[in-house]
Amino acid sequence: MTHASEPDNSLDSLDRRILELLNQRCQTVAETIQADPTSTLPDAVGQAEARVAVDADLEAAGLPVLSVSSQKSILRHIVSACYQANRPSRVAFLGPVDSYSHLATLAYFGDAIALSPVSSIGAVFESVAASRLGDEGGCDFGVVPIENSTDGRVVDTLGRLAGGDVNLTGEVLMSIHHNLLSSGQRETITEVHSKPQALSQCRRWLADHLPNARLVETASTAAAAEAASKTIGIAAIASLPAATRYGLNVIEASIEDNKDNVTRFAILGSKNPPPTGNDKTTLLFQVEHRPGALADVMGTFKEHRLNLTWIESFPEPGKPNEYFFVVEFPGHRDDSAVADAIKTLAQEIRHVRVLGSYACGRKV
Repeated sequence: MTHASEPDNSLDSLDRRILELLNQRCQTVAETIQADPTSTLPDAVGQAEARVAVDADLEAAGLPVLSVSSQKSILRHIVSACYQANRPSRVAFLGPVDSYSHLATLAYFGDAIALSPVSSIGAVFESVAASRLGDEGGCDFGVVPIENSTDGRVVDTLGRLAGGDVNLTGEVLMSIHHNLLSSGQRETITEVHSKPQALSQCRRWLADHLPNARLVETASTAAAAEAASKTIGIAAIASLPAATRYGLNVIEASIEDNKDNVTRFAILGSKNPPPTGNDKTTLLFQVEHRPGALADVMGTFKEHRLNLTWIESFPEPGKPNEYFFVVEFPGHRDDSAVADAIKTLAQEIRHVRVLGSYACGRKV
């Protein structure tokens, strides 16, 4: 019999107490949002994960404890669920489910937010733009790849950003680990399927270990995993969650040639995030066709002490010899140095537009 002075630690009682605390947390989130309408789900996820720690006393006593990764996963879901209850949102991502864009979406927003997988980068932009115009079928946010440490820029994303329909509101940096998956064994593999970028990022491993296998490009890594689940002899390069979903064997894990392979995903939205103190700004511009025009622009950044951390050029669609430039640098558009530099550039060059000022992303 449980004495009145002793807590009831039965599973039934613990579960009820947990649920009661979760409802209290949901109400506190409502108060937080009311007091500070600029508070965001991604910030809340990061703050919650920072609280994670393993109880050293329990661990020293040999008692079972949740791992750091398990705690982070649980908290990420709780935070996401609380925000979704208070501020329902939907996010479009380059699908299908278990693609790396999907995993980046879960890492940034948690898994309680409403998800909308779409088939192309352009469709992600269109969904967010539709929401901006008041279309109830649109999505509040979008997630698309923008840069990979091995293959560089994602041209489709930069081209759509030049259209000006949506803003960059955040980023997430994801370590990409490619895995060779199959329903059979390695000796049965005659084809390896995956999206072009994944095949490219594993080309050395494939040449060394499966030199006779035919490489087949697919629309996504998840589509490759589905094909591998249906046919013996087909292997896929995809994520571990894809292996679980399609019941595939992990023939070899982490076959990427660059073990520091990271893809940066851009978060799309319609609002301008406020400064956090640890921000970056992404700027798009065009220059006149005259000698020294680009050098003059670089001089403006130097004059205002803005350190460029990324610079890319890409052709303007349908206009030969016309190029856009995209640059990034630390700071927020509301900072005086950044605002002054943008004002100067607007007076000196053909076109300049802030694609977004947002918190620097964390690596997951």
